[in-house]
Amino acid sequence: MSSDLVTYLNVVLPIVKDAGEYFLTSKGENIAVTNKSDTDLVTEYDKNIEELLQTSIQERYPDHKFIGEEGSQKVSELPSLTDSPTWIIDPVDGTTNFSKKLPLTGISVALLINKEQVLGIVYLPFLNELYTAIKGQGAYLNGVQIRCNNVTEMKKALFAYEISVAAQNDELQSVIMGRLNRYVKEVLAIRCLGCPILGQCYVASGRLDAYQCDGLYPWDVAAGTLIVQEAGGIVADSFGKNHFDLMRPNVLVTATEELSKRFLDVARKADEERKNMHVRLETAI
Repeated sequence: MSSDLVTYLNVVLPIVKDAGEYFLTSKGENIAVTNKSDTDLVTEYDKNIEELLQTSIQERYPDHKFIGEEGSQKVSELPSLTDSPTWIIDPVDGTTNFSKKLPLTGISVALLINKEQVLGIVYLPFLNELYTAIKGQGAYLNGVQIRCNNVTEMKKALFAYEISVAAQNDELQSVIMGRLNRYVKEVLAIRCLGCPILGQCYVASGRLDAYQCDGLYPWDVAAGTLIVQEAGGIVADSFGKNHFDLMRPNVLVTATEELSKRFLDVARKADEERKNMHVRLETAI
């Protein structure tokens, strides 16, 4: 299996780099944007890059399956994940950043076999950063091995919280703002990047100590969470469930197990406080 995974990486890496070169052709252009919803944008690059990646990989591996952001949006529901080799693709993560020419955006490609993440590639062409990981073989940035920090205290943690997704619905907004109110008192500082794959890879490379985003999709985390784990980090469900669900991800990635437990404890207390406040308001009414 290990040699097969190296072969997969060697085959797919040039395809991802070609997609990145196409991505870079957008420099200086006015980027045409279509609204999938009030807060979810798509560009021609999203569609073209996904088609380029899927078509090129499928030519080499015609029996493999694919789950991609744009393809899944067309059918309005996620395909089922099977034991077959399956490539999960996010052609442009951080589309809003990209549409505003903010270079915090990139391409994510992951391979799952028997429903297990075995290969992850994240390419940030505007930053000239290529993250790769094969299960059991470590994580790399531009060919150099990376490791998470050894931070265990929240007061020493630089934390990125993806609060932009709060606009999805009122319930998620309530959860995120309640947690933010507690997090801000506990951590060293908070950032919001607008690009989940970037946040995960920054934890893996030691630039961040923790990253959280709720209400994501599998293509937002399939490559990044493997890269974090191979860099020695921890991946958890941000609502405290025992099992992180890749297909319905609410993700918390941290540099250490101790840090993960502390963040989850603060989130739990924030959620309890929010629920108790809701009950008191209903009682008062």
